[in-house]
Amino acid sequence: MLAALFLGRYPITFQEAIQRIWQVLTTGHYDVQDVVAGIIFQIRLPRAILGFFVGGALAVSGAVLQGIFRNPLVDAGMLGVSNGASFGAVLGFIFFNGRYEVVILLAFSFGLLAVWMSYHIASAYRSTPTIMLVLGGVIVSSVFSALVSFGKYIADPYDELPGIVFWLMGSLANTGYRELMIALLPIVVSFLVIYLMRWRMNVLSLGDLEAFSLGVNIRQTKGILIACSALMTAAAVAVSGTIGWIGLVMPHMIRMLIGSDYRSLLPLSFALGGGFLVIVDIFARSISSAEMPIGIITALVGAPFYVFLLRKTKGKNW
Repeated sequence: MLAALFLGRYPITFQEAIQRIWQVLTTGHYDVQDVVAGIIFQIRLPRAILGFFVGGALAVSGAVLQGIFRNPLVDAGMLGVSNGASFGAVLGFIFFNGRYEVVILLAFSFGLLAVWMSYHIASAYRSTPTIMLVLGGVIVSSVFSALVSFGKYIADPYDELPGIVFWLMGSLANTGYRELMIALLPIVVSFLVIYLMRWRMNVLSLGDLEAFSLGVNIRQTKGILIACSALMTAAAVAVSGTIGWIGLVMPHMIRMLIGSDYRSLLPLSFALGGGFLVIVDIFARSISSAEMPIGIITALVGAPFYVFLLRKTKGKNW
């Protein structure tokens, strides 16, 4: 995050960045006519902070859902959150001229709606088994994916379609303190709730029967964890677009390093996911004059690395 303040297309040295930061820490303000200070505090600082929290939210939601479903291939996208949020954003671009506040609100709302629909499809079975929730998520994701394609088909190819396509590929380009405040509250609150339930997640990893015999209310616990994971992901996707692979790969990296104890897995997944997304964002805005969407880079890095993880662990002890 510190490196993000002085790395980029506009040249800023490390000494200049430290001087401006020290000036703000000691005086409480900076010279508004100082171009370097303006770039650091109005553009790069909120972008770095938001990137850290978005990456952390995606990684933690992936770790939680992988533990609940006992499946290493699950992330929040399996519940339809990403496709639901994407459809909400498409509606914002088509019907509200891409107003950023409306796009964020609709993306967040439709992301939560997708999870609600997945849960109610799965609740056809009274016990709502996790496998039915995954199947419900696949159905909802497919429906919203088709609606997104339909939205791109009817969108104006000159005014609306470019914005839709760029948003769907994921980016932190339109980041400011307003977007940071929108995403910060749901992500922080959801993470705190999940972290307070870390010991229950360790018990759930033993299996439903063992967890029930140890006094855990399985349905309530899973419901709270899934709801918090969905809320984190919806908030992250709403402000950054669709960014894949972080929720799938980052938790596995931590498991390889420290094991599956959720007391350590959750905070370290947040730190690694956030740091990784900040690094990717630095690369995306520095590689060329035209900023590259983050989703492209995370896919190019994440997919080969996931193959490496599978070969390294041979599918054992994930």
